[in-house]
Amino acid sequence: MRKPSVAKLPDGTVFFIDRSLGIEPLRTTLMDAGLTVEIHDDHFSRDEEDRVWLQNIGDLGWVVLTKDKRLRYRPLEIAALRQSNARVFVLTAGNLRGVEISAVFSKALPQICQIVRSRTGPYLARVSQFGRVVISK
Repeated sequence: MRKPSVAKLPDGTVFFIDRSLGIEPLRTTLMDAGLTVEIHDDHFSRDEEDRVWLQNIGDLGWVVLTKDKRLRYRPLEIAALRQSNARVFVLTAGNLRGVEISAVFSKALPQICQIVRSRTGPYLARVSQFGRVVISK
């Protein structure tokens, strides 16, 4: 199996896995692709408000992976996203298991990396269950 193209990501690019996605096997999939990965619970309490961690992660310049679709609609989270220049990729498919989530992000990874290379934040992109990535307007 061919590794997704991540070779040209800017130095210091970190992918942050929100707790909504779990940890494994997604972390291993991303690390096997050569990415630097951080996990929500290693930096924040389990019940940290989304607007708080989103602001912090955006300020760090990390790339957020989540399946919390509500981030697109809540005013406080939208404000945190915009103020921090966050780059957020939201899995829009519901009820997927860890292996399926990992497969979706693996398929989407070349597109995600292209967006990360070519666009500065803030933005929110949707990732479909088929691995298609679309930046929200």
